[in-house]
Amino acid sequence: MAVLTDDARYEAILARDPRFDGVFYVGVSTTGVYCRPICPARTPGRTRCAFFATPVQAEAAGFRACFRCRPELAPASSIETSVDAIDVLVATATRRINEGALNDGSIDDLAHELGVTARHLRRATEARLGVSPVELAQTRRLALAKQLLQDTGLPVTSIAFAAGFGSVRRFNAMFAAKMGSAPSEIRRKHASPSGEAITLRLDYRPPYDWARLLGFLRGRAIPGVERVGERDYRRVVHLGGHVGEIGITQLGDRNALALELAPALLPVVLPLVLRVRRMFDLDARPDLIDRALARDELLAPMIVARPGLRVPGAIDPFEAAVRALLGQQVSVAAATTLAGRFAAQLGTKVADGELGFRFPTPGEVATAGAERIVKIGMPMTRANAIHNFARMLDRGELVLDHGADLDAFVERLVELPGIGPWTAHYLAMRALHLPDAFPASDLGIQKALHRSGGSGGRASAARSGASLGRGRAENLSGFGVRQAEARAEAWRPYRSYAVLHLWTQLSEGASS
Repeated sequence: MAVLTDDARYEAILARDPRFDGVFYVGVSTTGVYCRPICPARTPGRTRCAFFATPVQAEAAGFRACFRCRPELAPASSIETSVDAIDVLVATATRRINEGALNDGSIDDLAHELGVTARHLRRATEARLGVSPVELAQTRRLALAKQLLQDTGLPVTSIAFAAGFGSVRRFNAMFAAKMGSAPSEIRRKHASPSGEAITLRLDYRPPYDWARLLGFLRGRAIPGVERVGERDYRRVVHLGGHVGEIGITQLGDRNALALELAPALLPVVLPLVLRVRRMFDLDARPDLIDRALARDELLAPMIVARPGLRVPGAIDPFEAAVRALLGQQVSVAAATTLAGRFAAQLGTKVADGELGFRFPTPGEVATAGAERIVKIGMPMTRANAIHNFARMLDRGELVLDHGADLDAFVERLVELPGIGPWTAHYLAMRALHLPDAFPASDLGIQKALHRSGGSGGRASAARSGASLGRGRAENLSGFGVRQAEARAEAWRPYRSYAVLHLWTQLSEGASS
């Protein structure tokens, strides 16, 4: 992708182009404020604009966040991690800091986790971003606090601790220094509190195919843990020892989703928001993805028909992994039934009603043993595979890390009993939300690619659509794994999105 010049950035601001929302920020010298490219305020003159890649860089230069366009709500723009080892380190550190790694831990702890010294981590972060890890953490905390002040009626004390500040006094001082006003003044001038409800706005770049994303999740929702309605998604969340219910709906008048969360989840709101963003793929760049995939004659009409199709991720990577392992060689409906039994048998009941269970942790599954997994109707070989998988996660011998290298992750997983390439790539796509996973042995993918070669037809599409999610494919289509992998090379680095387009095309073709 070509590097944006400052003149090109200014043209994007003039157009208020949502494709660049979160890609860069503009500081205005006459106001001392920094904004998103889509800010509705009057566009400043070109000579008064300074451009920054991230909010923390704008704040380090002395600018304050705008209260109209609210930079803290902008979709993220990920650091490229494909070339430079420093970029990989900084991207991983940034993600962990955004999840709250420095709220309870130190830079030394984070550096140890990443396998480097604290000095090296500081130098790498400052070289790549121009700011220190501490400044990154402070910006993230203040961004969350600003959002809670403007969007909720929570007391300032609750907001301070939820955002990761150790004391209210420190929060007040830092907020006033960075924002130019005390938290109480911000609440008085800008807030539109909604009673005791905690509802946060999560912005995305349009287009966004909310209906099809819900449709994908609906058929795979775990009974007792998740519920997908016509316009909303609800589930029980277990994160950091806190349990509560969340609900997600689309805001019709904005390019955003609304996240409603139970008060019990307020202490983990920082990592929860990031997990929700990953599950609903809110930081995707549809302009780049669609443009890259539309070059392929097979995918081009699908892109036109379904702009903004997203790859569903997972709030709980372990839950998504177990759901995939349960789904091997069975239909989507059968796997969903098994997943509900799994949650009821090994999880914990938290309430009466439709959403009554929290999904078990790896440690709980490891302790329960394979014999309890068998009781839900699983063969012992697959029960052993799930138990072994959970035990390795619990011991730290395996990590479900969103920043993992795809090839290394797949190679590690296929060494485990009961896990083949299809399952490994599916886990990479859903549990880790990696954009370039490609389960080449999937029957639906092979059928779709076989059809593109000039044979197959609607009957073939119907059969493959009914088979989606059944795991490894027997080579019934005559289009093998190697051919599929070679055909998909042109779709890098967005093969996960191509897979969703192929699956959606086949399933909708089968139902029409």
